[in-house]
Amino acid sequence: MSNIEKTVIIGSGPAGWTAAIYAARANLQPLVIAGDGVSRERMPGGQLMFTTEVENYPGFVDGIDGQKMMATLQKQAERFGTRVLASFVTRVDVKTRPFKIWHINDLSGQPEALLLAHSLLVCTGAKANYLGLESERRFENQGVSACAVCDGALPRFRDVPVVVVGGGDSAVEEASYLTKFAKIVYLVHRRAELRASKIMAQRALSNLKIKPIWNSILEEVLGNDADGVTGVRVKNVNTGYVDNIACRGMFAAIGHTPNTSFLEGQVELNEKGYIALRDGFRTFTSVPGVFAGGDCADSVYRQAITAAGMGCKAAIDAERWLAEEGIH
Repeated sequence: MSNIEKTVIIGSGPAGWTAAIYAARANLQPLVIAGDGVSRERMPGGQLMFTTEVENYPGFVDGIDGQKMMATLQKQAERFGTRVLASFVTRVDVKTRPFKIWHINDLSGQPEALLLAHSLLVCTGAKANYLGLESERRFENQGVSACAVCDGALPRFRDVPVVVVGGGDSAVEEASYLTKFAKIVYLVHRRAELRASKIMAQRALSNLKIKPIWNSILEEVLGNDADGVTGVRVKNVNTGYVDNIACRGMFAAIGHTPNTSFLEGQVELNEKGYIALRDGFRTFTSVPGVFAGGDCADSVYRQAITAAGMGCKAAIDAERWLAEEGIH
């Protein structure tokens, strides 16, 4: 039984590293499967690895670079004995115990490997949905964002026009939030009416700082290396008319996709693919011994600080569950 890990943590964002810190301090000898960096979805550190300015996480008066923040959390976790695998998980089997976790590192050339674990903490996060434009990637962190709460207060977006793409509740929430800072918020939506709930739609449309651009799609993000985003190109889907809108920011508000596909058929997911949690505010999943924290189980807040809090709870829940199971 010595080759069975007491606790395996999948994911290395704020939830994963916080879980590792708490698990390590509780003498659970956690092993973190962090990702191997082959693609954005497998990148160690989660979404903050693509964020240059983190200003809303407590403790950093002047803000902090996302990559530096994740490196700091990793060092803190390793200080207490956390071990790290630069691999990504391909599949799991949690129908029987010990749990089976298959992982691979594309960069090493090694074949898929198997781990056994008594408990599993899933902290794999979620990825924001973008339009898929090359120009989006080019200007990410230079005016392109998928989180108004994260980035809207940055100096870049203050007292200037910005654009939000989408028509659902998320888009309306983003647009409404941005009116606190931006000069005007253009809300680009491909239909003639919003998909958001009626009360939210009415609130947005009555806001003088929100200007809807109906029946339109965003074709291109415009800008340059010196200034970042300077505008967007939109096309009316009914008339074919193309227009450029001057702005300093483009916020994609077309939803998120949780990184949970490897759990299908193993752990209960909701209709949007997020891990379904049990027992109120705790982190229990449908499988005893499997816990979840962060954006893979949170479709509401999606903030680094809430993810870290859930990671803390997942580690404490796992510690208590292991003790009840007599696993020391």
